[in-house]
Amino acid sequence: MIKKIIISACLLFSLVSFSQQGTSSPYSYYGIGEVRFKGSIENRSMGGLGVAPDSIHINLENPAGYSNLKLTTFSLGGTQSYTGLKTDTNTASAQRTTLDYIALGLPYGKFGAGFGLIPYSSVGYKIQSNSTDATQANKRFDGSGGLNKVFLGLGYSILHNLSIGADVHYNFGRIESNSLQFMPYVPIGSREYNLANLSGFNFNFGMMYQTKISKKLNVYSSLNYSPESTLKSSNIRDIATVSYDSAFNLSIVDELENLATKTVLKLPTKVSFGAGIGESGKWLVGGQVTLQDKGSLNNNYNTADNVVYGKQQKFSLGGYYVPNNKSFSSYAEKITYRAGLKYEKTGLIVNSKSINDAGLTLGVGLPIMGSFSNVNVGLELGKKGTTNAGLIQENYANLMVSFSLNDKWFVKTKFN
Repeated sequence: MIKKIIISACLLFSLVSFSQQGTSSPYSYYGIGEVRFKGSIENRSMGGLGVAPDSIHINLENPAGYSNLKLTTFSLGGTQSYTGLKTDTNTASAQRTTLDYIALGLPYGKFGAGFGLIPYSSVGYKIQSNSTDATQANKRFDGSGGLNKVFLGLGYSILHNLSIGADVHYNFGRIESNSLQFMPYVPIGSREYNLANLSGFNFNFGMMYQTKISKKLNVYSSLNYSPESTLKSSNIRDIATVSYDSAFNLSIVDELENLATKTVLKLPTKVSFGAGIGESGKWLVGGQVTLQDKGSLNNNYNTADNVVYGKQQKFSLGGYYVPNNKSFSSYAEKITYRAGLKYEKTGLIVNSKSINDAGLTLGVGLPIMGSFSNVNVGLELGKKGTTNAGLIQENYANLMVSFSLNDKWFVKTKFN
């Protein structure tokens, strides 16, 4: 049954992941867009915490976790996002439904493998700036696209309490942007169109360690390291005189310039480490810190004098609690309850203001009776950006859902 579900989900995901607009953030104009992938929904519901080994959930950020899987595990996650945007003078709202990842984990003795597809970042904005001076042009900007990752990883359990792993990621995607300058009540304007086709590889290495400090209590720790990598960008820039209608559908009147170039973007080094304490299968509390160097993400279409990139920092606190996962009389006691806090300096600095993201997360893991599979539901409430210095503040609510389906594969036939 799980094999049929995987095939159907892969077909659906391959269609939707390339057509969806995964963000409505004006900050997605910069770099490779807004980084949407924050880990599996189970971990995101704990503020991004992912320090403990798990036998029935895939850890999508630390490949060492593959070796802890006991069953073949298929995971699919998605988010319904509601965002309120505001400046000092205006407000707007937007909502998006996105598929966030699809992954399959395969255990084999001390080894474990994982592979899948992740829409990593998204570009999605529509901004219009109207001049108060009738002799000055109005400006309209819109962009779409993003970066996707196909990954393949392997984990190995060196000792019963120590595992290591590595992932290789192939990154690919395209980002399109349009900027239009036009005079009020004049249906002719000047348009600049940019297209960037992105591709490249990067690697991710991980380690997980646990040890008992009493009969029931365990201490968990994890470490991730992703070295600096590059993205090759093949760019097309087209400048033209255009006509437009009331919906801003554009028609080319005269092409002024068409230019093809190539640039190289640098994805920065990233390291993440965390620790936690808890009783296996019962409860866990912990924290995690992620540090990322300053990247080089300027391209032909997204350079700006008022924007620089700094180091990224993310802090997560969270945990889970299961009243009694062996209960036969109460379904509520078998539910996994999750909660967390997160704070992130995104590394984007606009008008000398750091764009920060802070949020509260809650979630539940709902077991599917008669199996080890489960449905995970999470809620993320937060704020990104600021209204200071002429910037935009985003207040968001993300409703997250994932399916973690488990089965036993590769069983030798006992009877002919």
